[in-house]
Amino acid sequence: MGNNAADTSVVDAVPASDSAAKRLTGDERRREILDAVRTVSSELGVSHLSVSAVTKRAGCTRSLFYHYFADMDAAVTAVMDEAIDGFISELEQWNASRTVGDIEGALDTVAPLFKRLVVSGHELPSTLTSSSGALYGGFLHNVVQRVAQYICDTTVVDFVAHHELRIDHVYETFYTLIMGLLMYIRTHPDVPDETVKEIIASTLHIEGYTAKYPERKPQN
Repeated sequence: MGNNAADTSVVDAVPASDSAAKRLTGDERRREILDAVRTVSSELGVSHLSVSAVTKRAGCTRSLFYHYFADMDAAVTAVMDEAIDGFISELEQWNASRTVGDIEGALDTVAPLFKRLVVSGHELPSTLTSSSGALYGGFLHNVVQRVAQYICDTTVVDFVAHHELRIDHVYETFYTLIMGLLMYIRTHPDVPDETVKEIIASTLHIEGYTAKYPERKPQN
């Protein structure tokens, strides 16, 4: 990520951690390294991410860093994967709490949830994605791919057990919908929840299950 020679002064500016004196488990040490990646990226920017800066912040040796990660790119990928895991975890809670058959209720709750998750970034430092087109593109694809697959494997399965699914290319439709919403909400964070709800409903052809368009409800 960073140039070691050029980053010497940057590393000097990174505060050292006192965790070296602690007895940590392997998982705890890995967690501290990932936390250090987030902190250094957030405070100094992704261009200054280096093994030296991260290990100083985490209070560990370079050899210990390489015990857990092949290189800095692998550590950054792990940080992004954790952000996606958090996103999926929130969707799992939403999926478990929704009432079967209450399509409008599901839309009413998933719209603000999705918006909040996009705006918050799930504790992913914006510098990790805003400073690198390649990083952002990879993160975007991975989060959309996993979210689309999760919804297809769970929510869609529940839906087709009770209703007619009126879209073709289901995974591709959800991938496109989620990608579009993510990009739009990222640039329009004040978009009303109702607008997000209507975009989802109309794209999936389920607006007939809402109070606004009862005339469009499929006739069984």
